[in-house]
Amino acid sequence: MADETNKKNATVVDVARLAQVSVATVSRVVNGNYSVRPSTKARVTAAIQQLHYVPNVQARELNLQHSTTIGVVVPSLYNMFFAEVIDGIEGAVREQQYSLLFNCAKNDPQQEMDCIRALFARNVAGIIVISPNTAHIHADFYADVVKRTPLVFINNGWQQIPGASYVDNDERQGSRAALEYLIGLGHERILFVRGVNSDSYTVKEEAYRQVMGARGWFDERFIVNIGEGNSVSTVDRTHDMLQAAVQDLQPTAILCCNDLMGVGALNACQSLGLDVPGDVSIMGYDNIALSRLVVPKLTTMDQNMQELGRNAVQVLLARIKGGKTQHITLQNTLVDRETTGPCKGSF
Repeated sequence: MADETNKKNATVVDVARLAQVSVATVSRVVNGNYSVRPSTKARVTAAIQQLHYVPNVQARELNLQHSTTIGVVVPSLYNMFFAEVIDGIEGAVREQQYSLLFNCAKNDPQQEMDCIRALFARNVAGIIVISPNTAHIHADFYADVVKRTPLVFINNGWQQIPGASYVDNDERQGSRAALEYLIGLGHERILFVRGVNSDSYTVKEEAYRQVMGARGWFDERFIVNIGEGNSVSTVDRTHDMLQAAVQDLQPTAILCCNDLMGVGALNACQSLGLDVPGDVSIMGYDNIALSRLVVPKLTTMDQNMQELGRNAVQVLLARIKGGKTQHITLQNTLVDRETTGPCKGSF
């Protein structure tokens, strides 16, 4: 019997027959939602292993009368920031016996909307959107989404959608803290490096304009937009674009919107023969693993990536179960490494 069953996909009925229990008992063991005698559980578990049985998620959802799949939309697969946030999401989801369905928006607002529509088609229980492009998407789109399914944004500091929940870092305050740190080291000529299509970059630029403007130091030329900020080419593009900007503007410090740009800035200065941090101090943002693997190690702002993911899942599941919307804000912290130091004047 077992050998014949192994030739096809085993069903819950096959497991019940081999373990000599009811189908309901197998479901209780698989779902873990009712207590089962240890000896019975052992028999069912042995049958599952022998038959290589894999529970049918759709059947389980029909049983429970609700979806157990959470949809996640991520802007990019190249920035380790998103990978670490997703790792936090995955761990929290697994603990709650939910599954994940990922879609990548490729930093494109139109594709972000297409990803959401695709998740609707899969009947997900709720959706998490990491670093959304709400500033570039028609306001009615997400207003309609929250009417259909629970929605959580991670790191969206631009447009507040009524009915959505938010888990974010205070990137505005974090950017101010990064600038105050550089200013405390004596830097006034601080170059700001950002990319396109991210609310996060816009929030950080606003903080930069405010801090520098309040001191009478703001100069539009010191904002450099390198284009796509989360792609495989971000480091090289930042390297290429900053060489001319650094030579022309002669900043004593560079603040980048993420660590990929920070590594590109480090490479640009090294290509120009400049000492970091002796001639130019460089700061990244995020604290991805790459920031501590380069030489010198990159000073950056820690974005609590794992905690962002775990909190987003907790907020979403509470909402799925009928709870209220929530807004959780985490604080960024400075990670002082080897790419920043006292200003020694123009190089």
